[in-house]
Amino acid sequence: MKFKCSVTINLPRKRVVELFNNPENLKEWQDGFYSFQPLEGEPEAIGSKSKLVYLMGKKKQRMELIETILENDLPDRFKGQYYHEHVTNTMLNTFTDLGDKTRYDAEVHYTEFRGFIIRIMVKIIPGMFKKQVQKWMDQFKDFCERQPA
Repeated sequence: MKFKCSVTINLPRKRVVELFNNPENLKEWQDGFYSFQPLEGEPEAIGSKSKLVYLMGKKKQRMELIETILENDLPDRFKGQYYHEHVTNTMLNTFTDLGDKTRYDAEVHYTEFRGFIIRIMVKIIPGMFKKQVQKWMDQFKDFCERQPA
């Protein structure tokens, strides 16, 4: 499953990328974000791995993702692979300089679905994956636009 999402942020690209590239900011725009822990490799280097932990839903169920950096050509692009026990996906984030604005595009490719329930969810409500990515991108835009340029 593949999809794209996009948002235009009313800040220069340099500032947007600075805010994007700081793991301390994840809690500001990703619902349920709990922690970020480097696991191996030099931070921000291709091949490095980190654990992202989220507490999701009303019951605050723990969800862990392992991020592996596949590309880091910021300020232009950043690509990561995200592994969860039920899914694996890649996400390519690109940042286009529009002067005093920035277009942030995300291309998401789910490469694996493991487990009966997740496979059923993909068939019944495939749009929920795109909806979640777009929600976080919209929240990132709101967060960025509250920050000083």
